[in-house]
Amino acid sequence: MTYQYEYPRPAVAVDLVVFKTTNRHREVLLILRKNEPFADQWALPGGFLDEDETLEQAAARELMEETGVSCKNLQQLGVWSTVNRDPRTRVISVSFLAEISADQNPVAADDAKDARWFRIDTVPDLAFDHDQMLQVAMNAVRRPFTG
Repeated sequence: MTYQYEYPRPAVAVDLVVFKTTNRHREVLLILRKNEPFADQWALPGGFLDEDETLEQAAARELMEETGVSCKNLQQLGVWSTVNRDPRTRVISVSFLAEISADQNPVAADDAKDARWFRIDTVPDLAFDHDQMLQVAMNAVRRPFTG
């Protein structure tokens, strides 16, 4: 089906903040971007919504495509709509939060050059507005360790 609108429409993307906890340390899953914009910079996994999928389906698909990691329990974290957040075009992103078991090892694929876990205290500067997304996610999950 072809749509023609009088006004431009923004693209919709999803981004994922995926945590795991091992040895009393929280880690976040990042990808090294293969393509511009921000080639060779670390970022959260994510990508554009396909027309035939929900936001949750897009998030699960992008996570699997870029890292080989699967997650069924995605929680919507927020919506990111700063006008110039992506230099390619107008993009609105819906971010998701997930905590997964420590036994999943990422494997870079699709448009990710590398994928790996980073301890929260060693996260490099991130592409786009992903530093802000990570901070919001950290505030959402902040809780004391027990045991």
